[in-house]
Amino acid sequence: MYTHKNDVITRGKPLSETGKALILVHGRGASAQSILDLANHLPVQDFTLYAPQATNHSWYPYSFMAPEEQNQPALDSALELLDGVVKIILEQGIKSEDIYLGGFSQGACLTSEYATRNARKYGGLLLFTGGLIGQQLVTDRYKGNFDGTPVLLTTGDPDPHVPVSRVDETAKTMEKLGAIVTKKIYPGRPHTILQEELGLAGKILSVVEKG
Repeated sequence: MYTHKNDVITRGKPLSETGKALILVHGRGASAQSILDLANHLPVQDFTLYAPQATNHSWYPYSFMAPEEQNQPALDSALELLDGVVKIILEQGIKSEDIYLGGFSQGACLTSEYATRNARKYGGLLLFTGGLIGQQLVTDRYKGNFDGTPVLLTTGDPDPHVPVSRVDETAKTMEKLGAIVTKKIYPGRPHTILQEELGLAGKILSVVEKG
């Protein structure tokens, strides 16, 4: 039931023209199409967009802070799917620093987990209300070097799904691997994405490469 089919929607100009990819990962109960609609509020005209679709609209069945075995085998399947999308892009000659990943809620948790297990210099990570996965963090599985990758990491306080404590732990773990994290905690914010968060994400997407 939880084998994620390799359903990936793409949007925008071909990768051969843009040279930059943004992978967007939807939340629980949502769809690849809905997370692509989010991109309408971001400066992505010069990106090729990729949005994988979860089986039954969920990447894994329980909370991201449940014991990990409860979320298997769905979690491993979802991580493999995300890895497959990244590999498709890398195989087209795109460098990892021209790959950006983003997600909301369950999608932000999955993106956090994937990127931190496979730390390298990405263009940026846009993690709207998410954090690393597991009842406790298994820190020795987080390997590699983010090498200055800019990360936006947000949540509300309180948030019904993503506690501030896990966002704090996630920020520290990523910083140890060389990420430059902008952490934003919004008091009383509902489980949504604010205009300010989109603005901060836009700044990461709009960084002009020094040539």
